[in-house]
Amino acid sequence: MPETTDLDAGEPDPTGTGAAGRSPRRSVRTQRWMRWLHVYTSMISLLLVLFFGLTGLTLNHPTWTFGDDPSRDVVDGTLPAEVLPTADAAAASGDADSADVDFLAVSEYVRDEFGVHGSVTDYGVSGDQGAISYKAAGYAADITFDVATGAFTLVVDQQGLVGVMNDLHKGRDTGSSWSWVIDVAAVVLVVVALTGLAIQLVYRKRRRTALALAGAFAAVSIVLMVIGRG
Repeated sequence: MPETTDLDAGEPDPTGTGAAGRSPRRSVRTQRWMRWLHVYTSMISLLLVLFFGLTGLTLNHPTWTFGDDPSRDVVDGTLPAEVLPTADAAAASGDADSADVDFLAVSEYVRDEFGVHGSVTDYGVSGDQGAISYKAAGYAADITFDVATGAFTLVVDQQGLVGVMNDLHKGRDTGSSWSWVIDVAAVVLVVVALTGLAIQLVYRKRRRTALALAGAFAAVSIVLMVIGRG
């Protein structure tokens, strides 16, 4: 009696047709394509998985700073006259405190003079006080100043390298370029997961075990998410 061939294991059939009338060549091509896609997307996502895995741990343990503790710097000073409302503007408004403030000039001054960076998230005048806020990954700066006198206080908070990585993980206070990185990372990881599952399902001997494990871990994940919600 001739030995049968497990077509689902990717063994070729000289006749070119499977036992169920399905071409084994197509099965072999599918397996080869899935392996190729899985291997190369895995290599592309290697650093992404490592980064998001490590930062997942540090997010879950915010006290892990590895010696790079958060810091706060406070600077007091006086803004130069050229960035304050002019006498003409004050006269036109009838009140120096409510005169139009050149926030761009104030912002450029503190960026150049004190190395403030990040995106401006808020600015405005309340009474006689002007304020500008800056945000970046692991970084925050706020300047408040007297519109009339130019006296200011600048507060800069820096979270250290771990804080920067945690904010990058969450996509908080990051630019549009990093948002693209997160989107690409998500797509690549989905492809890795789906091709890995597909490779297991192609093999008849592994299919039942793969489905059982996937179902079990899916059930456990759902239970943990329900418990995590409290």
